[in-house]
Amino acid sequence: MDEGQILSQLKTAPLFSRVPEKGLKAILRSATEKKFEAGERIVNEGDSGTGFYLILNGRAEVTRGEEKLATLGEGAFFGEMALLDGAPRSADVTAVEDSQCLVLTPWTMRSVVSANPDVSLAMLEELARRLRETERTLS
Repeated sequence: MDEGQILSQLKTAPLFSRVPEKGLKAILRSATEKKFEAGERIVNEGDSGTGFYLILNGRAEVTRGEEKLATLGEGAFFGEMALLDGAPRSADVTAVEDSQCLVLTPWTMRSVVSANPDVSLAMLEELARRLRETERTLS
């Protein structure tokens, strides 16, 4: 997958939807790619959040206990809020076929934000938008 495709996929994650291309490229440079074999657990429910995952190829299944919550394919992502708060994972995510993910950890995200303040401003704008949307839904 080329850089342009990965950048487009990153932009689909709501947290990064307002980040300018320069910031997305900085995020991409800071991220690592990790491969998972079919059947391999990517994250475990209850573990502290270790970051954001973007599925570059392959498929993964999200489960809580015995309940299947979702199947994620190429371009899908999970763990974006873990970049900010490190809260425990709310579900297991397991590769159902050989998969490759782009992984961004909280500590690498901090270095991106420090070097590119526009990234944090864009993320804050999106979080504010989501909070307003939640408030409207609840009222």
